[in-house]
Amino acid sequence: RSPEFEGKSARGLYGDVIEEIDWSVGQVLDTLRETKLAKRTLVLFTSDNGPWLIFDLHGGSAGLLRDGKGSTFEGGMREPAIWWWPGMIKPGVVTEIGSTLDVLATACEMAGAKVPSDRIMDSVDLSPVLLGTGPSPRDTMFYYHSRHLFAIRQGAFKAHFRTKATVGDRKEYQHDPPLLYNLEHDPSEKYDIAAKHPDVIAGIMTLRREHESKMIEGEDQLARRIPQSK
Repeated sequence: RSPEFEGKSARGLYGDVIEEIDWSVGQVLDTLRETKLAKRTLVLFTSDNGPWLIFDLHGGSAGLLRDGKGSTFEGGMREPAIWWWPGMIKPGVVTEIGSTLDVLATACEMAGAKVPSDRIMDSVDLSPVLLGTGPSPRDTMFYYHSRHLFAIRQGAFKAHFRTKATVGDRKEYQHDPPLLYNLEHDPSEKYDIAAKHPDVIAGIMTLRREHESKMIEGEDQLARRIPQSK
C-alpha cells in the first residue's frame, strides 16, 4: 500500500490495497484509451488462487466457497476473471468453466496466432464464451496439490480423492471412494453425494485413469528457481 492510499477505505490495510489496485487498473485502461490502443488490446484481470486465510481479515474472503489458498476446495481454486476488449467483448457475466491454463490458447486465437504444436497442450480456447458465439469448450478440470491429483471436476460434479485444509486441521486425507459434490447445487462443498451417484463416480474414475496414463513427468520448475540446500 502506498502512503497516499492509507486510510482510503473502511476496511483497513486490506481495503486500502484494494483501493490502490482499483486505481492502478484504471490508470492502465485510461492510458489504453488515451493512446487509442483500447480496441486493439485484450486485458485480463484475475488471480492465481483464493484468499490467504492464515492472514485472517487481511487475507481476503471466498464468501460461501470452502477454504482458501493452498486448498483444492473451491475457495482455494475458483477466482473471478474480467476480460476487457472494447468493440470485441460485450459487457456481461458468464459462469462457465475456464482456467488460467486457457489464457495461452485464448490469447493466441484472439490475436490470430497459432498455439505451439510441438508439445502436448492443456490449454483450450475460451473465445467462444468471450465473444458470445458458443459455450466453453472446457467441461473438465484437474486439481493438483504439489505432485498429486487431488480432485477432478466434470461438468457440475467434483470428486475429491485427497483433501487438505489450509487452516485448522491441516492433515491430508485420502478418500476411497472419493467425496462427490454437485457444484451447481452445493458450491460450498458441504454435502457428499457419492453414495447417491455411483455412475458419476465410475465415470470420473475412468477419466482419472485416462488422464494419469497420459501424464509425462516434467522438470520441477520451482527447483530451477530455488537453489536446493545441501
